[in-house]
Amino acid sequence: GLMRLSKNPVIQGIATVYIEFFRGTSLLVQLFWVYYVLPFFGLSLEAFVAGVVALGMNFGAYGAEIVRAGILSVSKGQTEASYALGLKPNRTLHLVIVPQALRVIVPPLCSQYLNLTKNSSLAIAIGYMDITATLGGISLMQTGKEMETMLIVMAFYLVISLIISAFMNWFNQRIKLTER
Repeated sequence: GLMRLSKNPVIQGIATVYIEFFRGTSLLVQLFWVYYVLPFFGLSLEAFVAGVVALGMNFGAYGAEIVRAGILSVSKGQTEASYALGLKPNRTLHLVIVPQALRVIVPPLCSQYLNLTKNSSLAIAIGYMDITATLGGISLMQTGKEMETMLIVMAFYLVISLIISAFMNWFNQRIKLTER
């Protein structure tokens, strides 16, 4: 997100290409590309590592845009006031911009964490045995009870999502503005 706001056109260009590429292509295609195409270039990854790389790159692109939007939401007057007080740009970012931007960043970042959790099930397409494959597939094969098995998988994802939501809501409450 910070690279996209850089005054250096090369850094800004690299960030823009990265963000637009990973936001503009399907996560499933990215998983296939990392797992099946990279070996042609001499980089062979295990299914788990390929899944982590593809999910991480995808999440990073969306996260970068959330951070950029949060930083842009802080008034320019805040930056100018901190410079007038003698703060250097790094200190301004650390002490003035980021604390205010967090209030805008946290809610959409919570949604991204939830998406990351649910999108991890796509890694089954490259052979990684995640919870959907292990719990769902093995239980389904052993019991033959499709509805019950899928309900268990859904309940598992629901519990994980509720835990993430609870943590992010707690964090959001900790950083919110308090009235005096």
